[in-house]
Amino acid sequence: MTQSLHDARSGLRLGAPLASARAAVILLHGRGSSARDMAGLAMALNRETVSFVLPEATNNTWYPQRFLVPAEANEPWLSSALDVIETCVNELLAAGVPSERIGIAGFSQGACLSLEYALTHPRRYAFVGGLSGALIGPLERARPAANLQGTPVLVACAELDAHIPLGHVEQSVKVFRASGAEVTRQVYAGSAHTIFPEELSWLKTRVAALA
Repeated sequence: MTQSLHDARSGLRLGAPLASARAAVILLHGRGSSARDMAGLAMALNRETVSFVLPEATNNTWYPQRFLVPAEANEPWLSSALDVIETCVNELLAAGVPSERIGIAGFSQGACLSLEYALTHPRRYAFVGGLSGALIGPLERARPAANLQGTPVLVACAELDAHIPLGHVEQSVKVFRASGAEVTRQVYAGSAHTIFPEELSWLKTRVAALA
C-alpha cells in the first residue's frame, strides 16, 4: 500500500456542485504553488455545468526531486501524488461522471503528474493537458503498452524552458501518439516557464465542449 503523504481531501472544489455537474476537471498545481493559485485557471475555464477539483500537495510540493530523475528517487511522494489523482477520479466516477467527461490538467510539476497519471491509468478521458511539463523519469524509461482511446492530449512547453528539457517534451509526444492519444504538440519561442495563451485556448475549447 502506498504511504499516504498527500491528502486527496486537501484543496478546493469550484464550479458546479458535483451532484449536478455534467463534467469535471481536475487541475494540479506546480511546485511551491497551491490549489488557490490554480483557482484563477479554473475561473478562466468556468462553465455552469462543470465541476473543478483542485487538490493540494503537502508542503506545496508533489515530489521532491526534478521530474527527469529515475522515478524511484521521487518515491514514496510520487506514488502518493498519483494516488491523489486516482482518488479524485474514482470520486467523480462514483458520482456518475464518466471518464470521457473527466479532464485532467496541470502546470509544471502538476503537468508532469497529469501526463504520468493518464499514461499509467489509461482510459478515454475528456482531455489531458500538460502545461509546461513532460512524462516523469529519464528519456530511456520503459513504458508499458497503453491505450488512451483517442483522448486529446496537450504536451506544451517553451523551447528553452530551464525546468523542462525539450527532449523530454518530444519523447512524451512520441509515447502518447503510440498510446492512441490525439496529441497536440505546442512548443513556444523563448524560455518562459508559465501558462501560455495558446494552452489556455486549448483548454477553453475542450471545457466548452463538455459544457
